[in-house]
Amino acid sequence: MACSSLESSWKKKYTDRGIRKILSKYSEEAGLVQNLSPHKLRHFLLTWLKKQGIDDALIQPYSGHESRKSLEIYSKLAITDA
Repeated sequence: MACSSLESSWKKKYTDRGIRKILSKYSEEAGLVQNLSPHKLRHFLLTWLKKQGIDDALIQPYSGHESRKSLEIYSKLAITDA
């Protein structure tokens, strides 16, 4: 399954497996104890944006959620929870 919004420098679409391998590589290089997945990265980013006071209307199109109401969970999470 290819990820439609990300392209490599060779103009080829990344696969889910390819993105996971990249995250794994850089997580290991950064010395992270916990594995980093696309899902965890997305939650961290959305939580961070909410904590920065970014309006839901700006976050929602990039969140993968159909409604802004779904973004309420990120307001309640701490960065460490994400």
